[in-house]
Amino acid sequence: MTAHRSDGWATPVAAGLVTAVVGFTSSFAVVLAGLRAVGADGADAASGLLVLSLTMGLGCVGFALLTRRPVTLAWSTPGAALLAVQTVPEGGWPAAVGAFVLTGVALTLTGLLPPLSRLVEQIPTSVASAMLAGVLLSLCLVPFRLLPDEPLAIGAVVGSWVLVTCLSARWATPAAVVAALVVMAVDGSYGAVAWSQTAPSLTWTTPQWSWQAVVALALPLYLVTMTSQNIPGIATMRSLGYDVPVRTALGYSGTATALGAPFGGHAINLSAIAAALSAGPEAGRDPSRRWVAALTCGLGYVAFGLAANAVVALAGAAPAGLFAAVAGVALLGSFAAATSQALAHESGRVAAGVTLVVAASGVTLGGIGSAFWALVVGCTLHAVTSRTRRG
Repeated sequence: MTAHRSDGWATPVAAGLVTAVVGFTSSFAVVLAGLRAVGADGADAASGLLVLSLTMGLGCVGFALLTRRPVTLAWSTPGAALLAVQTVPEGGWPAAVGAFVLTGVALTLTGLLPPLSRLVEQIPTSVASAMLAGVLLSLCLVPFRLLPDEPLAIGAVVGSWVLVTCLSARWATPAAVVAALVVMAVDGSYGAVAWSQTAPSLTWTTPQWSWQAVVALALPLYLVTMTSQNIPGIATMRSLGYDVPVRTALGYSGTATALGAPFGGHAINLSAIAAALSAGPEAGRDPSRRWVAALTCGLGYVAFGLAANAVVALAGAAPAGLFAAVAGVALLGSFAAATSQALAHESGRVAAGVTLVVAASGVTLGGIGSAFWALVVGCTLHAVTSRTRRG
């Protein structure tokens, strides 16, 4: 890399703090919604939030110190969104935990076995993006469906998000979180929080195995984490001039996912959006110092994780639908990006459109949710239409 005039350590440290604040506040509500949807109770969800924050935070710190590169990890927000539109699998929360373990094993094997990584890359980008867009659509509709019933509370969240989006999109979701906290203060919700019970704690769940959970949860979770997080994250880092230790990163994230699953964590992965914040020019003019941003981000994630029980307690005390609205607006940008990518090329537009509709339908067949069936239908239709065009 070429030499750049140094602007000190303050800039990368500040960038790392921004990355941690934006990364956590913009998606913790989605993670909680996903875990609760597949059977986690309050203690399980708090434990999951804690173990995810710790594993991704310690991963950021470790890679920063060992590689001197701004490699950042994050929880799988698309994966959490996928869980949020599922129903509790047969076997309940322990079966979901078993699916998380298998997801981690699959991520680890992807790092160890290049043919598996190449197989994932064979899934048409338009189909994978359309599946994600369909999953996100139902969540993004929530705030607007709730708005007529709770115009002041939900309106404050949506209005704050819209206003700050016009000024600085990065801070739009944190602003929506602040608006939700203000609504809670006005509503008197803080009085219902048992602050004495908010110390950090982990809750163990022994994994159970269910083929429905494997097909409905583990496979889509693995695919959406790879195609929407890991692959774009690698591309982002390379575009900024950094070689990512891909096998090591996938090995760590997969192993950490598998080991963290019994404590409630669904999946961690290479960052996509956070990668640009910590590895780009905003982290300093000198690329050789930007690893400090990743280090600071990791420490920030650990600190946020230690507040997981308090976060879950606050979400539980909030007026009904308030944090579901936060999750909905938080995913609007991801929905727009996924939809744009899905429909970008006319040749694959029909297959992508059908995939999106099936994923958004919420249909369940044989105990298996719509995300899996969307992939099956989309890949089949894409293959048939591609063969027809070649013929």
